[in-house]
Amino acid sequence: MNEPTLESLAQRVDALERELKTQRATESKKDWRRVVGIAGDSELMRQIDDEGRRIREMEREDARREPTA
Repeated sequence: MNEPTLESLAQRVDALERELKTQRATESKKDWRRVVGIAGDSELMRQIDDEGRRIREMEREDARREPTA
């Protein structure tokens, strides 16, 4: 197997750095922190939150009643 040259290693590093930069740009677009507060404080959001809490509590109660194996 041939030994890598300094030039070929530099090219590989450049390619890896470009790929990493591309991945970071993509990841930042999907970052959940960008959407925090997007819905604001509205009656609809309060209803959605309340319903979600109600559903989770019902699921917890169901799980407590289920016998464990």
